[in-house]
Amino acid sequence: MQHSIQINYPVHFPDAMQMDSLQFEKAAKIAMAVKLFELKKLSSGMAAMLAEMDRVNFLLVLQQYGVAMIDLEEDELLNDIANA
Repeated sequence: MQHSIQINYPVHFPDAMQMDSLQFEKAAKIAMAVKLFELKKLSSGMAAMLAEMDRVNFLLVLQQYGVAMIDLEEDELLNDIANA
């Protein structure tokens, strides 16, 4: 079962971004998925599903938003290295 969200936006928003409405809605969906991933609310796989793309392409899109694929604190990284 899936849920959906309806977002109302002014008709001129896609034009302001030089997009058609479908491109604008896809960009908004990706931006939401990227932000939820950045906030560590969704895994990359879950965010990719939300953005309706595969995980690899989602990870590649992150750089366009200035979001790191891997965001570990120094102590987390040192712990990972110690346990490798």
